[in-house]
Amino acid sequence: MKIILIFLSCLFALASVARADTTVSFIEGAPKDRFEISSDSECLNGPLTASIDLKGSAGGLIFDTASKGAGVEVFHPFELTAGTALVNQAPSVMDGDTALSLRLSELPKGQIVAFTLDVDDTGDAREITVSGAEIAGARVKVDSVEGSQSAVFDATAQARVDVSSCNA
Repeated sequence: MKIILIFLSCLFALASVARADTTVSFIEGAPKDRFEISSDSECLNGPLTASIDLKGSAGGLIFDTASKGAGVEVFHPFELTAGTALVNQAPSVMDGDTALSLRLSELPKGQIVAFTLDVDDTGDAREITVSGAEIAGARVKVDSVEGSQSAVFDATAQARVDVSSCNA
């Protein structure tokens, strides 16, 4: 019986580590880089704000949204590409900014909110190409009725945020 309890405790611990209500993924592209915000929870059905802060990124990342300014070569302004009906307020992203926030009405399970813009690094010879290792350390914060939680992007260019206390 003791072994079964230990086994179940380990399974519960592994399940709670793997759980994430919100995942933010960065996909390198040229000339547009893409961010995708998705949920695997039934509980994010109230208003929430998803924020991305590049300040802690390993590559010193910035948003390159204008032809003249902080970025190099190509640029691309903020553009919603998926989940527009879920976005209450899109951000105004200026050239050289390092942070943005999207206000969402909700984030239903399986839905994706995606946007494109150009991201450049400021610490490498290849400033127009951003790798997962360069976005590592950038922070994602999700504010919802459940509370406020944050996570950092890892070297696979993903940040997983456990927001809700709901188990659905």
